[in-house]
Amino acid sequence: MAATLLGTILAILLALPVAAAPGTVVQERLSSWPQWRLPVPLPRPGRGDLIYPHWFAGAWEVTSHSLEGDTATPAGPAQEPPLHYRVDFIADRRGRIVGARAANAAAIGRAVLGHRLVSVEDDPANPNRQLARLRDGSLLETRVIGRQVLTLPPDQFLADELSLQVLHGEAAPRVSRVEVLSHYQLEADGTIRGEQWLATYPSPTEGLMASPRSLAQYELRLVPLRPQSGPAS
Repeated sequence: MAATLLGTILAILLALPVAAAPGTVVQERLSSWPQWRLPVPLPRPGRGDLIYPHWFAGAWEVTSHSLEGDTATPAGPAQEPPLHYRVDFIADRRGRIVGARAANAAAIGRAVLGHRLVSVEDDPANPNRQLARLRDGSLLETRVIGRQVLTLPPDQFLADELSLQVLHGEAAPRVSRVEVLSHYQLEADGTIRGEQWLATYPSPTEGLMASPRSLAQYELRLVPLRPQSGPAS
């Protein structure tokens, strides 16, 4: 079983192209939604992190709601309540702005899963690998295997990431692929407006060419959190 899983991971990694023209994949994916398919020519990220524009620096309160089933009429289907969580973006050792990946993933995971999520850990040797521990004892391993970003004036940022997810538990590991395309716009009032498109694909053992098993779309609003004054030390 371990050899089969390793072969699966190596197959999808080797199938990804080494490079793609800057921004072309992101633009194509944005215009072709929801007609997405794999493979997608996203460059391999290696051990490089996702770098954000400087205006992401700081802590933010996020409100996210699903656009699934939205209609133009007030009589449209009832929507799920929006999710609320906090995310942080910090400077790395080179002064570049990166997400606090484990903390951000844990905040989103708890908003979605509640007490079923125990913890999220970063791989100290690779910013593109995370481990999420669940209450039932299973372990979700996520590895970013493809990424491309695009910055557009004025103050727009897009990022497309493809991840390989392996759920380890008592049964045989379950493998899937997840693609998330994010579009952010800095507003005049200092908030950030965002939209995300998400597709989940089957395991590469079912073929490197694949159509999504599920699609989702979200609207985000990030409001900056200003530090509260505390007692003097």
